Amino acid sequence: YSAYLYLAMSNYAESNGFKGISNWFIVQSQEELDHAMKFYNYVHSMGETLELGAIDKPEPRWNSIIDVFENGLTHEKYVTQRIHKLMDIAHEVKDYAAISMLQWFVNEQIEEESSFRDILDKLKLTGGDVNYLMVLDGELGQRVRTPPQSETNE
Repeated sequence: YSAYLYLAMSNYAESNGFKGISNWFIVQSQEELDHAMKFYNYVHSMGETLELGAIDKPEPRWNSIIDVFENGLTHEKYVTQRIHKLMDIAHEVKDYAAISMLQWFVNEQIEEESSFRDILDKLKLTGGDVNYLMVLDGELGQRVRTPPQSETNE
């Protein structure tokens, strides 16, 4: 869902003339797919099978770029809560392999929330200044996807 949500956010940004911000969200979407594959690979490495379900459609109800990033931060906080819940369960059942794998996600969520906060801070500093917003759009347009380590070793 996170990948799908960030693709919808990319679409909103692109449709409103923010190609750099759109790019940032495309990369964010790709990262979320990488994270899903990390879970997928872990489950299979433990000899288990997945059951894939439907993905809910994001409801793009944003009024501004700031609104998009605020919703993104809210979503990342929700994901953090879900990861912490999984970690609680892993500790409860003493699943040390899951604890080890989930620790990566705990650390990743710190980075995810921080990225959204940093961009929101910059957006709020613009005070609506279109020139600064265009500079930030250009900056965010420089983001590129860094493939996970396992992809670069193959």
